[in-house]
Amino acid sequence: MAKHRIYTTSFASVYPLYVAKAEKKGRTKAEVDQVITWLTGYGAKELKTQIDKKTDFETFFAKAPEPNPSRALIKGVVCGVRVEEIEEPTMREIRYLDKLIDELARGKAMDKILRKE
Repeated sequence: MAKHRIYTTSFASVYPLYVAKAEKKGRTKAEVDQVITWLTGYGAKELKTQIDKKTDFETFFAKAPEPNPSRALIKGVVCGVRVEEIEEPTMREIRYLDKLIDELARGKAMDKILRKE
């Protein structure tokens, strides 16, 4: 089975769309970065490096320094699919991020977005 196209898409090409979606709803780039940092464990400098290198999504998540164990608490529907039911690990990580950005854009409080066990 062929890989989904999103796996080979550069994170840098989608990142501005995440920021634009959040900013359109009155949120900030710093909040987008906070969500990504919480999910992956990348620091600000490491995140910028991944963006500058145009790392693809598959590599971006595979090399995430410290995936947050609380990410398993992310539940809900993204693109008509329940995040918690996605079996393929990389796709699940991508959808976790999509869900967090959606919640940010909907105005959900940051302490609710950044789940705690």
